[in-house]
Amino acid sequence: MANALGLTSPPVHFFRGKKMALWDLSRPIQWTPLRCRAAAEAGVESRVPESASPRSMPPRGHKCIYGQFSNQWLVVGLVASLTAKFITISWNGNNCFSMNCQCVPENYHVYRLNRNKKRLINEHCRVVGMGSKLVGCGSAVPKLIVSNADLAQIVDTSDEWISVRTGIHNRRILSGNETLGSLAVEAANGALEMAQVNAREVDLIIMCSSTPDDLFGSGGQIQRDLGCKDAWTFDITAACSGFVVGLITATRFIKGGGFKNILVIGADALSRYVDWTDRGTCILFGDAAGALLVQACSSDEDGLLGFDVHSDGHGQRQLTVLARDERMEITSSMNGAPLFPPKKKSFSCIEMNGKEVFRFVVRCVPQSIEAALDEAGIPTSSIDWLLLHQANQRIIDAVSTRLDIPSDKVISNLANYGNTSAASIPLALDEAVRSGKVQPGNTIATAGFGAGLTWGSAIVRWK
Repeated sequence: MANALGLTSPPVHFFRGKKMALWDLSRPIQWTPLRCRAAAEAGVESRVPESASPRSMPPRGHKCIYGQFSNQWLVVGLVASLTAKFITISWNGNNCFSMNCQCVPENYHVYRLNRNKKRLINEHCRVVGMGSKLVGCGSAVPKLIVSNADLAQIVDTSDEWISVRTGIHNRRILSGNETLGSLAVEAANGALEMAQVNAREVDLIIMCSSTPDDLFGSGGQIQRDLGCKDAWTFDITAACSGFVVGLITATRFIKGGGFKNILVIGADALSRYVDWTDRGTCILFGDAAGALLVQACSSDEDGLLGFDVHSDGHGQRQLTVLARDERMEITSSMNGAPLFPPKKKSFSCIEMNGKEVFRFVVRCVPQSIEAALDEAGIPTSSIDWLLLHQANQRIIDAVSTRLDIPSDKVISNLANYGNTSAASIPLALDEAVRSGKVQPGNTIATAGFGAGLTWGSAIVRWK
């Protein structure tokens, strides 16, 4: 059933924004047909108020698209191009219009009326229902290289013992004035440069880290140092699964929230929580940061083909960094009851049951990737690259064998950096892209897994 404007098409994508009101419908308005090529092809009749012609709306040379936003107000969009494909408008029956995503111009804006000053104010307009594509990546590592031979000088181990059991030869460790935040900023700048996106164009920064420089999170510091003045930011803590969780979260903000450019940063400095006298854990971890720019695109270009995420708190004890009481004297009141301050907490070193973690990963991760492939509707044979969290080469080999993916399709840089937690996937991806290994259009099966226990997979297309 057509609405008052004669629009009958089903909805495609909706425009949302705060106070997007523009035209006062309380006064009588004469309607005139809107010439819209795409709408005409679809048989949709579009009309606009005759009194609000394009000549009366800034900037000059723009064509106006109108749609009813509420009983009293009208939303106005200004389309810069008059010769390219016009926008298909459709009515969703809930006082909201939609537009075909393939026709949405880059500089689509919404203007609202300032009643007091009688002027139009440019406001940001969000397009929901869009796909997500991966358009830029970057990475950064500390300068200090710690080799297996270096570790052999402080614990009872050797290069052969470590490399045979883990596949690791070197790792990078923060030193001097280096901070995790500085690595994150460097990685993010690399992603922005590759994507050719200005920092002011970033809408959201998702910082994935379990070891931030500030206990309250590092997202705000990263936003400040990058100069992303208009970006919102928050932190995600999901250990070694963090980056995959952040990537999936970014695509949901694009699809459901209308965000356009989102930086997903994975950064960790687990060297801060390593017991350097424990040869079972100190040989594994390193510090690094990696970043990925996720950008809104048409649904046909969607780069997230499928995903799968899980948690199991029953396995939490297998990999932990617990907060423990520090020894301190507690003041007592006269009746013997304890008083403030409470006991101060500090984090212990990493404690891990390696055998149980290995069993968990080899059992659960292949199942998760297969579930994501099922959602994507593609077979394992269609995967160009397998990119797992870089935890242990034995784990990587076991998962690829379970999935029947040949070793020449497996991305691994574990030997040079060790386990860098949330940074490992974007770090490996950045190296693979910049070396020419990963090409535009390649399909990548990626999976993160770790403390929590948490694990998740995503099937993505590079660019």
